[in-house]
Amino acid sequence: MDSKFSHTSEIVEELALQSMISSRREDEMPSSPAAQEQSHDMVVHVDNEASINQTALELSTRNHASEEEEEEEEEESDS
Repeated sequence: MDSKFSHTSEIVEELALQSMISSRREDEMPSSPAAQEQSHDMVVHVDNEASINQTALELSTRNHASEEEEEEEEEESDS
């Protein structure tokens, strides 16, 4: 009788460990399409922000170059 109890106990322990391992794996992976969608949205947001920053930099550079050209033209016309 003791050997049956011991064997059953080992099986229960093994099943419990398998269950714990399985639940940890599920926690590590994106659990649903909604989680994947949220991750994708975050990447798109970062890409959009980078694009906006790049455009702002280009515009400010153009404005600065235009201002310098205007100043040079004014200096030439004053001379």
